[in-house]
Amino acid sequence: MKTNTESAEFHSTSNGFIAKYAPQISGFLEGFDRLRLRGTLRSLYCPTVLEAYLCAQHVKFQDFGAFVERTTDKVKAAAAALAEKLARPVVYVGSSGVRKEDLVRDLAREDGIQEGLIGILKSVEPCQAYRIRRRPEGPGFEFHLEVRKCLHFYFYLAHPRFGFMHLRLQSWLPFQVDVCLNGRHWLGRQLDAAGIAYGKRENAMVWVEDVARAQALLDQQIKTDWRRALNGLLTQTHPMAAEICRPLNLEYYWSVSESEYASDVLFQKPEELARIYPSLVHHAVRSFGSADVMRFLGRKVPLTTGRVFPQFRGEIISDLKHRPEGIRVKHQVQGNSIKIYDKQGSVLRVETTINRPTEFRVYRRPETQPQAAKSWRVLRRNVSDLPRRAQISRAANHRYLAALAAVSGTIPLFEWAQAVCRPIRRAGRRHRALNPLGARDGALLEIINRGEFALNGLRNRDVRARLYPRPADPQTKRRQANAVTRQLVLLRAHGLIAKVSHTHRYIVTEKGRVTITALLSARRADVDKLTALAA
Repeated sequence: MKTNTESAEFHSTSNGFIAKYAPQISGFLEGFDRLRLRGTLRSLYCPTVLEAYLCAQHVKFQDFGAFVERTTDKVKAAAAALAEKLARPVVYVGSSGVRKEDLVRDLAREDGIQEGLIGILKSVEPCQAYRIRRRPEGPGFEFHLEVRKCLHFYFYLAHPRFGFMHLRLQSWLPFQVDVCLNGRHWLGRQLDAAGIAYGKRENAMVWVEDVARAQALLDQQIKTDWRRALNGLLTQTHPMAAEICRPLNLEYYWSVSESEYASDVLFQKPEELARIYPSLVHHAVRSFGSADVMRFLGRKVPLTTGRVFPQFRGEIISDLKHRPEGIRVKHQVQGNSIKIYDKQGSVLRVETTINRPTEFRVYRRPETQPQAAKSWRVLRRNVSDLPRRAQISRAANHRYLAALAAVSGTIPLFEWAQAVCRPIRRAGRRHRALNPLGARDGALLEIINRGEFALNGLRNRDVRARLYPRPADPQTKRRQANAVTRQLVLLRAHGLIAKVSHTHRYIVTEKGRVTITALLSARRADVDKLTALAA
């Protein structure tokens, strides 16, 4: 088995938390946890296309109900035939209080199912479906898409590639499909194939023989040809899909309903995590305000006030819950969230969940203009944007861990401050000390710590636009640019930022991220609270 230093090496240079607790850590793994993927015949969600679909099959509007019932009967028969062919049970679940996953795991354990179909559950649940009505004015019919209830099939699989997963099929038009899989179950299959030993409890790896190779396998998941893989699952569980799509040559459109990206710090012993976790929870609840949560998730925060924009109308929620597996702290902004919890006693997990991708951006071409130039556009639900989701989530997790590294433990603040709060010499040149409590240097640190610069870095013009927001003549602009250049040189000399080769961009170093977080926390600290703590 790799030593703890070797196993953490993959990310230790870019993660201050890992570097800080390296002696207690056996590894660091990050990748997708739970993924909810949705397949829709999205053209059929338009009533006019539905009318064309019925016409292509010579179905009169007044026969719509009978036509859909016949198709639904075929879907039900196909599910029953699959279960009979593989000698697996079909179980009706009549209560929402029954936990389907527990029921299926019991089935798999009792029957010794290691691979293949475990069983099919069916349940009546809400869905979007069509109802046909007579037009309120004039003759004829019209279609309304509304919330109704219909039978759903859950195909639970011990998949040879993805591990434990399920596909949920709506049995009524427009036959929506949902696929739920877990990256850690998937990793288990990958490790088995590679002959790498590991320990796994539920959806968490508690130890891995070769962490670097395991991380490489997690990175491979992001490069999956999702359209091909999901269409393969569809063919396996929903053979009626081809017949349903044939009249208008339709194809299922695959999107992401919800993604969870988890960064797991694997501690060698549960007691080592138990020793520091209460202080991590305390700081996450007491020290991280709304502005911090916004920054973790890459949102802008005004430099002048350090507070959330007054125009922001969404909710920023932080809460703490005691769950059976441990204490969980969760921060939520506009439906997206980041949380921390102790998983299986020895795993510290930071996890970013994206439910509303429109809050983020991706560098891509327009869908309708594949030859157009790329630009920053809204992150889509389409599975093709999953790599960008991973990038955004990973950066959010790292910012959170860096913040924990800065505020947790027993390192006094002066140890972080003394290195940058005194003059230094670099390459024979003297550079002045920083004054983080002063207005000028404090404003500069606030700017380079902004969430939007975490992924793509910052330029002289970015800093200049925030330090000098008022319009200026060309001569004044040159003086301002030169002043910012001197400030960037100062930050580089103190090791807080680094130049990106062959570009005009700078990135905050890990030392800089930890130091700046600590100094800004002190800068914004409440005097009354500090006095009370010192008493």
